[in-house]
Amino acid sequence: MPSLPTLLKSVRACTICSAHLPLGPRPVLQLSVSVRILIVGQAPGRKVHESGVPFDDASGDRLRAWLGMSSTEFYDSKQVAILPMGFCFPGTGRSGDLPPRKECALAWRTELLSHLKNVQLTLVIGQYAMQFHMPESPANVTDAVRTWRDFWPTVVPLPHPSPRNNIWLKRNSWFEQELIPLLQTQVRAVLR
Repeated sequence: MPSLPTLLKSVRACTICSAHLPLGPRPVLQLSVSVRILIVGQAPGRKVHESGVPFDDASGDRLRAWLGMSSTEFYDSKQVAILPMGFCFPGTGRSGDLPPRKECALAWRTELLSHLKNVQLTLVIGQYAMQFHMPESPANVTDAVRTWRDFWPTVVPLPHPSPRNNIWLKRNSWFEQELIPLLQTQVRAVLR
């Protein structure tokens, strides 16, 4: 098995699905062998593709607020891994960004995850991440998030923090009232 730096170099040079990417390949991820928190997202959006910084958008602002983390903590690659299901911006469809390309998970995910031996908390964001990391959870994101206690305290299913989910958050006020305070406490404990 190659070292993580060697593997990351290969991932960042990946062009497996370039023919299907409207803006071309630009893998965006963050990780090191020492991380204690793993954030599993969907795929970078257009703004993240442009900056090359994971969650460098309104979704990231909301996610950092949910976690009670500063930008400095969030982007500390020695503590926090950000490993989306697809590493490149997949393009835009009728109702938002397209699903993550499956090639990334098939080519890289198992090998990358094998290097993360110190993870104490995994945050699983959105349907595609849940299908891979929580196959036993309900298929519907709302139902999966409602079952968060079944996976607590090492795995936490989350809805996507996108502003597009404002209606979901209003309909599911229990999420920010019940789960978020406990999640922030758990994040602090893991980072200590």
